[in-house]
Amino acid sequence: MEIYIWEPWFFIFFGLFHMHRIWALIDRESYASFWMGIMEKKGVSYFLIMGILAGLCILGIITFIRERKANYLWRWIYIFGGIYVLFDLFAIAIGLEVWQKLLEVMFDITSPYWNIIWGFFILLGTAVFILGIKLMFKRKEEE
Repeated sequence: MEIYIWEPWFFIFFGLFHMHRIWALIDRESYASFWMGIMEKKGVSYFLIMGILAGLCILGIITFIRERKANYLWRWIYIFGGIYVLFDLFAIAIGLEVWQKLLEVMFDITSPYWNIIWGFFILLGTAVFILGIKLMFKRKEEE
């Protein structure tokens, strides 16, 4: 089994993307305002960010399917995480009402669950980032 050159970077990118939510713990209002603005305006920044996320998820899912006979355990993240992210992006893009309400709850700066919600994403991002670093070292060992 081979670790493709882009795979560590996939996890490092997603890890950093989730870890940026430390901002949410530092300044709730600006964080919520920024992301709700991005999602509501659907401008160039929105399509750039969502395009990168969607492209990486599709690449991961294709890799998982192509390597289905000899996959690493961590590649299941491509399936479960990728499907979730693609659904999330799709639901936001079409303005799915139930998803919009969920986002409003998640970005409610008065919520007593704010730190739990965003703390979870930060921990998830940290774990994924560490996985990316480990894959980078493992790939270098294989060369």
